[in-house]
Amino acid sequence: MVLLSFDIEEFDMPFEYGKDISFEDQIAISRAGTIAILDILDKYRVKATFFCTVTFAENIPDLIKRITETGHELASHGYYHSNFKPEHLLQSKLKLEELSGKEITGYRMARMMPVDEKEIEKAGYTYNTSINPTYLPGRYNNFNISRTHFIKDNVLQIPASVSPVIRFPLFWLSFHNLPLSIYKTLVSWTYKKDKYLNIYFHPWEFTDLNDFERFGFPGYVRKNTGVKMIKRMEALISWMKAKNYPFGTFQEFIKTMNS
Repeated sequence: MVLLSFDIEEFDMPFEYGKDISFEDQIAISRAGTIAILDILDKYRVKATFFCTVTFAENIPDLIKRITETGHELASHGYYHSNFKPEHLLQSKLKLEELSGKEITGYRMARMMPVDEKEIEKAGYTYNTSINPTYLPGRYNNFNISRTHFIKDNVLQIPASVSPVIRFPLFWLSFHNLPLSIYKTLVSWTYKKDKYLNIYFHPWEFTDLNDFERFGFPGYVRKNTGVKMIKRMEALISWMKAKNYPFGTFQEFIKTMNS
């Protein structure tokens, strides 16, 4: 199964590059990207999982409704994207359930930062997908963690997909920067070995990020964003469908594991 997921959040990334961006713009840019994503998923009849912050969810009630009514899964990405306290785990779960009318069973920590599994279990989540089991300078070194799903403190861990052996990450940055043919080769290798794929993206990638003055992003972040990203994502999904890879939500994937 292909677990396609999107971390939908207030677009605060320019702060990491010393740029200021108004809250209204943070919401507007992520909103535009989320609509682009939903349109692609509708077009190809693909189900995905949306990890959403409460802050963003409160500002896009119509899109939360669209996500849940079209059969996608809503999961928690915390309360705020740039602020975390352990109590936010339960608070975000309850608030997203209130806003969506759906049970929230999954969690992904903002920026794939470490999070206490005991706290995740206490908050009532079934699964956590906050681990990228690779090495990213300045961010994380997770070579010692299992590449594929495992249980820790009664919580199912579903790490982001990395290739076998060399653990090359298949996350959003790789998708932007690798030639599509090489990305597909890594995907095939990983899917064949693991029988599933867990890849994640963000809504702002589907908007034009080339304005360096405004966002301050280096070339490897802004490469293939906006319309180019929409075309690349459509090409990837078409290719996966041609290979008969089934798509599903994390909740659906867990059901197949338990059956």
